[in-house]
Amino acid sequence: MVVYLFDIGGIFAGAIVASQLSVMQLSPWIIAIYPAVLSAKGMIGGLLSGRLSTALHIGNVYPKMFGNTRSFYTLYQAIFVLTAITSLIISIVSIIFGTQFWGIRFTDLYDIITVVLATMSMGLAFTFVSTVVAFVTFKKGLDPDILVYPIMSTVADLGITLCYVLVLNLFFLYGQEGKVIVLSICVLQAILVSFILARNMRDEEFRKTIKESLLTLLFVAFIVNITGTILNRISGIVEDRREVYTVYPALIDTIGDVGSVVGSTATTKIALGLVEPSLRFIRHHVPQILRAWMSSAILFTVFSALSLIINGIFTLNTFLHFSSILLASNVIAVVAIILVSMAVSLITYKKGLNPDNLVPIESSLADSVTSIALFIVLTLAG
Repeated sequence: MVVYLFDIGGIFAGAIVASQLSVMQLSPWIIAIYPAVLSAKGMIGGLLSGRLSTALHIGNVYPKMFGNTRSFYTLYQAIFVLTAITSLIISIVSIIFGTQFWGIRFTDLYDIITVVLATMSMGLAFTFVSTVVAFVTFKKGLDPDILVYPIMSTVADLGITLCYVLVLNLFFLYGQEGKVIVLSICVLQAILVSFILARNMRDEEFRKTIKESLLTLLFVAFIVNITGTILNRISGIVEDRREVYTVYPALIDTIGDVGSVVGSTATTKIALGLVEPSLRFIRHHVPQILRAWMSSAILFTVFSALSLIINGIFTLNTFLHFSSILLASNVIAVVAIILVSMAVSLITYKKGLNPDNLVPIESSLADSVTSIALFIVLTLAG
């Protein structure tokens, strides 16, 4: 419950989206790209927090921003490059999905690349927040492995949502001047990335970080566009029902946490030899599964109340109705993500893989699973 409470911050990200529906509905790709931007920022932030936590423990990085080790600055430069690469990959893949499912044209590619790259580039500012949190927790004798990612993911959702809305307003509502500002951000990012590549391409640590992340990036790019397609369908059902948009980021965050908790505890049990590495060990994992599910169900009910209150439509009837929709979505999503997490735990153990490298994939699958579950329930509920 303590870890899940950080996901309440997702309500504020959703409230920003709900308050900007007039902008979000200017083109079908705008709402469809939103989950991709959230997932991409979360993936890059997860890479940073995971590497920082490990490096702090083994002494490869010092808990300070200036006068740090070469490994620290190499990691940061790799994050800048990966941000640009991720933006381009997501934009290109989105055109494949968009022309087939969103009703957009290939000519929208320029707008998509410009908006996504500018948004992700501005979102780099929130990377410093994750770094400061990691350093402060480490100095206080706390474990950054436990605290950094939940805090980072919430800050990233809120920060990248603010950036996305700001870029959309500049690009679509402020005429030529606004478009010039957005394009200038993209050009500055391109110049910075070119400088970093020219300086670090011979650095083995830098190249390794980029190479290890590319395959995951490609896979995640496809998953998040599926999520975007589903959100686009949800948007068609709910239209201007702001409470659904308000709660959406918090829902996908929480289901991702359920998958992470169940998968991590399962991997630990297998590694310690407490259970056999087969699907039969699920019955030994029931207590952890039930605790993770019950915590998420409680939070879904809290999200329902907060969303209705924020949008000024809270009554007992609306609360019961909206909570029943969210709880039904929760059951479907939790069952699916638990099966995925357990399967991934088994595969990583049997193949001798590092489960940390598959966290972005699990997180992206959680976003898709939650979106599909919500879409099913909303469709059935009319």
